[in-house]
Amino acid sequence: MNLYAIRAIYFFEMARAFRTLMQSIASPVLSTSLYFVVFGAAIGSRMGDIDGVSYGAFIVPGLVMLSILNESISNASFGIYMPKWSGTIYELLSAPVSFVEVVIGYVGAAASKSVILGALILATARLFVEFQIAHPLWMILFLVLTSVTFSLFGFLIGIWADGFEKLQIVPMLIVTPLTFLGGSFYSINMLPPVWQTVSLFNPVVYLISGFRWSFYGVADVSLALSLGMTLLFMLACLAAVWWIFKTGYRLKT
Repeated sequence: MNLYAIRAIYFFEMARAFRTLMQSIASPVLSTSLYFVVFGAAIGSRMGDIDGVSYGAFIVPGLVMLSILNESISNASFGIYMPKWSGTIYELLSAPVSFVEVVIGYVGAAASKSVILGALILATARLFVEFQIAHPLWMILFLVLTSVTFSLFGFLIGIWADGFEKLQIVPMLIVTPLTFLGGSFYSINMLPPVWQTVSLFNPVVYLISGFRWSFYGVADVSLALSLGMTLLFMLACLAAVWWIFKTGYRLKT
């Protein structure tokens, strides 16, 4: 394992994030704060409890997930796309660095940014709503797993994209709608039975449900199922990354 290569890629990507603090950190935190103001403080104060949790507190895990999913994909996809766009990807591919080390460096940096962002959003949420974390270790586990999984997914998007506009297609047209429909602002148990069944085909439901359970001990699906679906999606992304580096898809052309 070439730790020097991993460290070089990791710190290069982290340094890029710190050079663009307004875009990487401040902007997502401010955007999420608006959700807390509108839905948590203004609307939430006029709504009843959901599963014994105040509405303002109930949406905290969903809003954290909303930001993490988008930022994980954005950071990872942009990180690997820029070497492709500038042509420096060929230097990376010809260096004595395995694809495992490349993935660890880029995905590790993107996931680290997402974890930091998630912690900042949770700290910001304290300014607007009162909430508790019943299972902090499980909360950290879901936070890290989600960040790593969707950073891998973003890494795949960055390799697949052949233009800057394509970097935003999947997050805007697929991930964000799935997040809003995945129980960020409501419990899927509030839906009619037919739509509850349809919602179970949304993978984001399992992420948000498991993350919310770590806060309040309530969930739309079982903890084991949430964890299993998250790990399954991660394994699928890992398999896709392995195939890409084995075949050279969108890397050597």
